[in-house]
Amino acid sequence: MKTAVFSARRYDQSLLASANQTAGHELRFIQDRLTAETAALAAGCPAVCVFVNDSGDAQVLSILSSQGTRLVATRSTGYNHIDASAAARLGIEVVRVTDYSPYSVAEFAVGLLLAVNRKIARASVRTREGNFELEGLMGMDLHGKTVGVIGTGKIGLIFARIMAGFGCRLVGHDPYPSAEFESIGGRYLGVEDLMSQADVVSLHCPLTDATRYIVNAATLAVLKRGSILVNTSRGGLVDTEAAIQALKTGALGGLALDVYEQEASLFFQDLSSTVITDDVIQRLVSFPNVIVTGHQAFFTVEAIGQIMQTTIDSLTAFERGEVLVNRIPAG
Repeated sequence: MKTAVFSARRYDQSLLASANQTAGHELRFIQDRLTAETAALAAGCPAVCVFVNDSGDAQVLSILSSQGTRLVATRSTGYNHIDASAAARLGIEVVRVTDYSPYSVAEFAVGLLLAVNRKIARASVRTREGNFELEGLMGMDLHGKTVGVIGTGKIGLIFARIMAGFGCRLVGHDPYPSAEFESIGGRYLGVEDLMSQADVVSLHCPLTDATRYIVNAATLAVLKRGSILVNTSRGGLVDTEAAIQALKTGALGGLALDVYEQEASLFFQDLSSTVITDDVIQRLVSFPNVIVTGHQAFFTVEAIGQIMQTTIDSLTAFERGEVLVNRIPAG
């Protein structure tokens, strides 16, 4: 089946082509993001394959529909970038990757926490310049500290287990409590109570209307002073301007982000030779206690392999008229 693959980086092309060897779909790789301006590149393709920063809003879906697209497959678990209601109205099926290595993201979140707490990135830059001074590099023991986990699904639970192994106390917040989280010593709290008690807060929930800006000026106001915030889920969970203010006052002791609410125009591309006009991201990276990475938490051999294979399997199932096991609910 002819499929337009948007946001196709070299690794996407290589690994998706490898997963496609048996299925034999005709993949049209497009490096550009899917937008209203680039949607015409999918003309004649019954299927379109997208990633997290592609636009699947009503306008884009309408263009795709008029060109004959009947399936949108996102190479991600989250699908907040796709208007599910508009897709259903236009008769477009939407599938996602419901499951891939949750260890990839959970382990990366722990890595970010260690890096910002122990100033690892700063220390590495110093030693490359011949500076072996320890001033300004002091962190804290995680053992005995309270770690707040917002979202205790597969990824959040693995993160919590790792932190339990560090000897941390666990508190969590989730509308669907997990017995497994409680079995390793976790206690469920409201968001504000969690923020007021935790030395570390890590976000592992999807971006929905209910979770958008779950970290905001109000919740940061009750944050335990000096706590570290880690976000490897979706940028829209954090009000970035509010986080910057909390960093300025010292209320927020450290911030580690693998996602950013305005990342679509920045991430997954090399902008090192250009002037970045996003003043917010520029302010963020100017703080010595902030680490920003470019949405790479999922980026392991195991996770990517599973993502690509699941995507190809969904294309094949659609082409054959089979049940779409990874279909997202209609909006």
